[in-house]
Amino acid sequence: QGVRISVEITYREDLSEAERPSHFFNYTIHIKNLNNFPVQLKERSWKIFDAGMGVHFVNGQGVVGEQPILDANESYIYTSGCELFSDIGFMEGHYKFKAISPLASETYFRVNIPRFELLVPCLKN
Repeated sequence: QGVRISVEITYREDLSEAERPSHFFNYTIHIKNLNNFPVQLKERSWKIFDAGMGVHFVNGQGVVGEQPILDANESYIYTSGCELFSDIGFMEGHYKFKAISPLASETYFRVNIPRFELLVPCLKN
C-alpha cells in the first residue's frame, strides 16, 4: 500500500521486576509514506500475546494521542510500551490509513504490522 513500517524493541530492565514477574518493553515504530500523495494514520489495532496471560487486543484512534499526516516520502516515528507478565510474548497488528488526494474521494487502506517478538533478554540465543 506504499507505506513501510519497521519496529525496534527495547527491554526496559529499569521498569521490569523478574520476581513479580513483570517485564516492560518499549517499541519504536518507524512509518514511511512511499506514496506520491499524503496519508493520515487514523486507527491502530494490536494483538498482544503474553505466554502467561494469553491474548488481548488494543484498538483505538491514531497512535500516542495523534493521527499524523505524512506527506509523500515523509516519515513518522513514535515510541510506546507494553508490559508482559511472562518471559515470552509478541505483538502484531495493523494501521488504518486515509489517502489524502484532491483528485479522489476519501480512500482508506490497511497496512499490516508483522509479528515482532517480546522476549526477556536472557532467553535470546
